Amino acid sequence: MGRLDNKVAIITGSASGMGLAAAKLFASEGAKVVATDIAITQLAEAVSNFEGDILALELDVSSEEQWSSVSERAKKEFGKIDILINNAGVSVHKGLLEEDLEGWNKAIALNLTSVWLGMRTVIPYMQLNGKGSIVNCVSLAALVGGADSGAAAYSAAKGGVRSLTKHAAINFAKDHIRVNSVYPGAILTGAARKYGVTSQEQLGQAFTDIIPLPPHAGEENDIAYAYLYLASDESKFVTGEELVVDGGWSSH
Repeated sequence: MGRLDNKVAIITGSASGMGLAAAKLFASEGAKVVATDIAITQLAEAVSNFEGDILALELDVSSEEQWSSVSERAKKEFGKIDILINNAGVSVHKGLLEEDLEGWNKAIALNLTSVWLGMRTVIPYMQLNGKGSIVNCVSLAALVGGADSGAAAYSAAKGGVRSLTKHAAINFAKDHIRVNSVYPGAILTGAARKYGVTSQEQLGQAFTDIIPLPPHAGEENDIAYAYLYLASDESKFVTGEELVVDGGWSSH
């Protein structure tokens, strides 16, 4: 048996990186996966060879209309929604004085408003089921000063997600809906590869004095497995919690 048998999961930002790793892992563990991303062509190609039930849908996470469309499609195709993984996010490295209002508003929309829209849209479906699990991807930027690489708006948005997660956990516990968060540290993803980083060890070289656990950087699957635990019934008595996956970075 799989750890997510008979579960239906929506995962955002699934065209690459941690979201793609989660979509593949969840499907292999028996979930029916609604993999979403704004880059629908890339997404469809990426999941085309995955085993299991995977439905690829276009989703701009800042669009209320598209959230409604994706949720309705998930219910129509698979009959329910059990799990929501708010994985999508975008970081622009501009400091507090360098950021402009347009960039600030975009960062808040894509990293914070998107999570609120996702939960507001999906929670009523979970209430119909009588239970559910939501996992929000936050960031060490919400916990550790300097972990945001100078991205002020991103840091502020992720701090908002941290508080919103706890708000939702308290207010929907009565509905048996659990809401938890995952905090990735230095993870080798497509974003890192865009800067010429080709291996986990290479990324880790930049963090040898910051992250105590070798190889000083994580992999996409490290986050996917964190999502899996919090999404599954293994964590049925866990809500409002923060699972930090950072090799010990924040222990400083």
